[in-house]
Amino acid sequence: MLAAAATWRPGAAAFDRRIAAVVAPDGVFDLGDISTMPLPMPRDEAERRMRAAQDPELDAVIEKVMAATPMLRWATEHGMFAMGADSPRAFFAAYLDYHLRDGIAERIACPVLVCSAEDDGFFKGQPEKLYDHLRCEETFMALTEEEGAEAHCRQSGAQKR
Repeated sequence: MLAAAATWRPGAAAFDRRIAAVVAPDGVFDLGDISTMPLPMPRDEAERRMRAAQDPELDAVIEKVMAATPMLRWATEHGMFAMGADSPRAFFAAYLDYHLRDGIAERIACPVLVCSAEDDGFFKGQPEKLYDHLRCEETFMALTEEEGAEAHCRQSGAQKR
């Protein structure tokens, strides 16, 4: 799943000094923010419940949120397939492990280009978080509608040709 890979490039640079530079197209800092955001509870509670062996009540909440949000339903079903998760909750729990928190982003020593699409429906605010945590040479590039690159994965550019 490409979204999970959005943390791999900068994450690898945090631990491998051979990497000369990183381009972070979606600028993802913490995929756990994405998996806990739609749930009506504090993040620590959502994390605990997502990782539980069973939580039928949370499963029902997730199903309800997915039913009300077609984009979230598609992303969850696709994510389950791509990551081999057997339930929406298991997929959300898997996302918790993809992050640059806890000093990981701060370990990056090479230059980093962080890109942000102004109308990214999936990762809004993530590029800014990553950029704020970097202690290396960094560049922030905001991609706009005028450039045809304002949507997630710059999908809008292809639609405007």
